[in-house]
Formats: sequence, C-alpha cells, structure tokens
Amino acid sequence: MLFQPIDEKRFIGIYVHGMIHRDILPAGLKATWRPCPFLSDEYVYASLYCGGKSLSEVCPEYLLPRWEQTSGRLKAHLTACHTAQVNLQEIPFLDLIPEELLLEFCEIKNQITEHVLLNYPRPENYDFLLDLERTLENIRNHKINLNLGVLQPYLTTVHARSSYKKLKRSRRVVDYDAFKVKTGRLTTKKGSFPILTLSKPFRRAIEPNNDYFVELDYNAAELRTLLALSGKEQPCDDIHEWNAKHVYPGLATREEAKKRIFAWLYNPESKDQLSSRTYDRSSVVKKYYDGSQVETFFSRTIPSDDHHALNYIIQSTTSDLFLRRAIEVGKILQGKESYIAFTLHDSLVIDYAKEDKDLIKQLYDTFKDTDLGQFVVNVSTGKNFGEMTKLEL
Repeated sequence: MLFQPIDEKRFIGIYVHGMIHRDILPAGLKATWRPCPFLSDEYVYASLYCGGKSLSEVCPEYLLPRWEQTSGRLKAHLTACHTAQVNLQEIPFLDLIPEELLLEFCEIKNQITEHVLLNYPRPENYDFLLDLERTLENIRNHKINLNLGVLQPYLTTVHARSSYKKLKRSRRVVDYDAFKVKTGRLTTKKGSFPILTLSKPFRRAIEPNNDYFVELDYNAAELRTLLALSGKEQPCDDIHEWNAKHVYPGLATREEAKKRIFAWLYNPESKDQLSSRTYDRSSVVKKYYDGSQVETFFSRTIPSDDHHALNYIIQSTTSDLFLRRAIEVGKILQGKESYIAFTLHDSLVIDYAKEDKDLIKQLYDTFKDTDLGQFVVNVSTGKNFGEMTKLEL
C-alpha cells in the first residue's frame, strides 16, 4: 500500500487512500517516495530507484500538468507562511494548508511513486543507498558551529571579504547530494554550507559542538584502491614515502614522488615505466571496462570512453569504499553524543564528546577495515577544523 508522510522531517500525519491519518502509522504500508527519519527500513523508497531524480523529473507526462499546478499551489502557501513569519516548528503546516490541496498533492505523489516502482529496476546497491541516506540525514540534522570572529585577521583581500560575506549568509547545515556525480562522490546541494569549497584559512571558523574534532583520513586512498584492484599488497606506511624509496629509488623526494605518481595515474598517454612496474593500470581497466562502460567493484555502472575509464574506476570505487566505512562508523555512534559532522573527499570528521573517548580505537579499526583490505588511516584531532594535529593510535 502506497503512502506519503505529510512532513518528511517529522511525523505529523500520513496520507493513505485519500485520507490523512494523524499521529499513527496505519498497518499494511509498503512504499513511499523517500526515506524519512521516522520511517524504518522495512518500507520501499522509490527515490532510491531513480538515482535521486526529483518528482518532477520522473513524473509521467499525463500527470505533469496536474503535478506542476498542485505543487505550485502548495509552494505558494508555504511561501506565504514564511513571509508571515509563521513558525512551522510550532504550528504544523497540516493545520495551515487547505486539506483538499494536501490530499491532491499526496495522491499525485503516490501516483508518481507507483510509476517509478513499476518502471525502474531496484538498484543492486539499494541497501547501501538507503544506509547512505540515513547517514547523510544524520549529518543534515546537526548544525555547524561557526565562529566567524576568528576570521578577522584573514580579511585582507577583496576575495577574502567576499568569501566571508557568503559564509556569513550561508546555512549552517551540510546537505550532501549522493546522486549528482556519476562516480558516486558526494557533492553539496544548493544552499548547503560550503564545506567542500571552504578555503583552508576559513576552516578555523568551524568549531565542534562537543569537545573536539576527530578526523579519520585515508593515506593516498586512490593509489591504495588501484593496488588492491590489481591484487597487490598495501604498503604499511605513508605511500608517497614508500614510492620515493621503492618505486623511484634515489630519484625523488616524497613531494616529487607524489607529483609524479598522480601526473602518471590519470593520464593514459603517460608511459612512465617506473610507475607502471608497480601500479598495474592496464589490468584494472581490462577487468572493469568493456569499451563503453565501467562496472566497478561495487557494481556501479558508468558510461565511459577510453580516456576516462581508469579515472571512473578508481574514483568511484574509492568513493563507495569510503562511504561504506562512513556508514559503519555512523552506526557505532548511534545513541552517542559524538556524531559525524561532515565528510571531505576521503576524510571523515567526527564531532567528538569526551565521554566517548573509549570508542576511538573501535572507530579507527572500523574505518581502516575496508572491502578491499586494510587501508592506512591518519587520525587528527583539534579544537577547530583548521588546526588539526596528528594523533598516534
């Protein structure tokens, strides 16, 4: 039986069969549009079937005029509530929107949900996508603690002052999009706190809501993914120092080795024999690329050409590997004061409470124990995100 929550952020009512049920979840419910914090994993969520497309994008043509008209009317009512400064946390919009409009909106939403479930196959990674949505929802539910006062010494250029003004106006919520990038890497949605593009000096303004930040960060994750996919062992120390000693012996410092390996890695035209001797690009491409599309270790299918195949294989696999570990870390933190504050590429930042100090080793072990074997993890801690110091475990 199809149903739609009236509010996807909190439970105030459920639409089923032309009726709105307040304060109860009727029996026999089966499927709805998207996951909500108050709905369990037993339900089917259509939004995960269609790769994060919006209701308008997947709406069948015959329904589109009704959907656009009805959703437009609903948006107009919500805008009016906002203009009138109505606090929707205190007065549920269930009591402010005409019931006939809510019934029409939810019924069309039900029909779009049914259309998607009938016409889109269930993704192979559905369970992962649902777990990921739960993790990202938890991140969205925690506000960033921003201390703008510490940025004053850095506002010496027009660009810095402009960035400061944008940061001051930004929402204090990190809202990730798991579907925008074909490789599965997270981006932030419009209006999100700009965690992925924040300059390093400005990171000092981000402070924990608990006691300190703990950051778990893979050492050269993409190189380790390439080694794992080609069946080779992982170096147990810093991979760039290892490359300087073993891949380019006597020829490079750590920084020179780092620049050289990445200059070669994603350039199919590069014929660096020293790099190729240790890192087997060709076998990985042959295994995961059929000439028109990539199918990754995690069964993610990505259309590709020859030039981008390795890039997609490595970046997508690394992203999925990282996100799976982030999900497991989040599960350990359920019910704790500590929580995942945000992610930044291949690093996981936890807003850590002192009372959870005994969990650090468990979180570290969980994060490093990936689907492709154990990866070396760097651990850092600090009182703000711009000044983190390495922690030895």
